[in-house]
Amino acid sequence: MRERRHGLGFWAVAFAFTTAMAFTTVPTPLWSLYAQRDHLSSLTVTLVFAAYAVAVALSLFLAGHLSDSHGRRRVLAPALALNIIAGVVFVTWPELPGLLLARVLSGLGIGAVTATATAWLTELDAARRPNDSGGRSQAVAIAANLGGLGLGGLISGVLAQLAGSPLGLPFIVLLGALLIAEIGLFAAPETRGARMPRPRYRPQRLLAPPRARGRFLAAAIGAMIAFALFGLVTSLAPSFLEGTLHQPSHALAGGVSFAMFASAALAQTLSSSRRSPQLLASAVPALLVGVALLTLALWLPTPSFAVFLAGDVLAGVGAGLMFKGAIGTVSEISLPEHRAEALAGLFLAAYLGLAGPVIGLGALTQVASARMSLLVFSGLLALGIFAAAPALLGSRGRGPRASARPHPISQ
Repeated sequence: MRERRHGLGFWAVAFAFTTAMAFTTVPTPLWSLYAQRDHLSSLTVTLVFAAYAVAVALSLFLAGHLSDSHGRRRVLAPALALNIIAGVVFVTWPELPGLLLARVLSGLGIGAVTATATAWLTELDAARRPNDSGGRSQAVAIAANLGGLGLGGLISGVLAQLAGSPLGLPFIVLLGALLIAEIGLFAAPETRGARMPRPRYRPQRLLAPPRARGRFLAAAIGAMIAFALFGLVTSLAPSFLEGTLHQPSHALAGGVSFAMFASAALAQTLSSSRRSPQLLASAVPALLVGVALLTLALWLPTPSFAVFLAGDVLAGVGAGLMFKGAIGTVSEISLPEHRAEALAGLFLAAYLGLAGPVIGLGALTQVASARMSLLVFSGLLALGIFAAAPALLGSRGRGPRASARPHPISQ
């Protein structure tokens, strides 16, 4: 009976995680509609997009670690509720101030969702399968994260293309799913009850065992690079499709987003038996070739959607492997009682990577063509990969085990 309850709870949390992540990419194929209706520039669109990423980073810093001391459900349930409120704002106030508010509310919620849901899945699976290696929970958590991001854009794009009310219906559909997910959380057993007495509040710290700081920082760099690519596809790729590539379909814009995240999730699933250093070694060339193809697609004498899609998929494979290697590294070096905090630190780095480069790309499109802007973005990203490669591939050593005492990297 206990195993069945933990199994049901595991999938309830996985559904909540997937649905929350899907909600965040609902606007992806809709940005061009907002831009046309309200005459928004590419920079304005990227700033609205980046407001979400900054809110996620702020939430991770302030609340991403709280479930370690307050309980998983007490953090995850309110985080989902914030996204439900954001959905209501999207539907009832679809002008620029409302979009900004909704994106900030969504980001504040997701910052608490990511680390909390990942840690809760790990503990539920361990309670049900105490002799298992934990690979299933890690695979499901990453698939829920990236798979949810892909599904949100796909569902939104198809609904916007085929149904009425393109700026309302996609949010209403995901709102219904979020409400079901919120109720389903109460089927999941709590795995980390509130500590008594409650510890004094402090913001996020980045924790790692002594002599494992290099591995944590390498993982953080990898996550930043992966999310910079995700940011490109979920913010400005639809405008590249409609402009330079002459593909105005909203369903196609959602499909391109889905293709990147689906290829990332599939690559992670097929590499389930590979260790983190092997994943990172495979991710680097895949990322470089994928970024090169994305850029080449716009610079060919006749811009090619097929080449763009190939680069999109290959970059997704590289980003997925990079992100999985980063998650695996941090999970290996973190203590159970600090797992959510360590993961929150990783996601904090990832979402900083999501915001910064995309803002720069959006600003660049104001003074240069889409082709030149993407070329500069890709060149800088490639330089970042080359600069980070020694640290990433140098994480082949096992480093200290998670049983070592944690040491703060920074306050």
